[in-house]
Amino acid sequence: MILRFNYEEISALSHGARGYLEETSGVEGGVVAPPVERRTIELFLDQLDGDLSVLTLEDQREMERAVGAIVEHLRSEVDLQVTIAHPAAEEAVAAYFDFAHALSVLSRLRDMGEEMHAVVEVISGAPPTDTLVREFVFPD
Repeated sequence: MILRFNYEEISALSHGARGYLEETSGVEGGVVAPPVERRTIELFLDQLDGDLSVLTLEDQREMERAVGAIVEHLRSEVDLQVTIAHPAAEEAVAAYFDFAHALSVLSRLRDMGEEMHAVVEVISGAPPTDTLVREFVFPD
């Protein structure tokens, strides 16, 4: 399956991923994020240069985990920018649009996951096992 992005979504996700990684690097007083979560976001960011192939339900879940963490980071950026200045400040508005674009992608990813789960369940006759989650390949 293909997860499509527009330019604004790629920009927002890239900005959010870099911000998340910078904030959680443990440098200069940042909070250290769990290594698995950081690695998931790093891998997602490395692929984020256009539409992405989502081959397995496991791939979808990893992407959803990465985008979910990015969305939460961007949500906190909106909160910060609104409280620093005011809701209509340029930085607050820009932060909101980054958050909204990333949230839109997260919604599509969740929908994709539900569809993939349903297809595996229909074909196998049971909820996806760990093996099927890893090995059942969805064509583009």
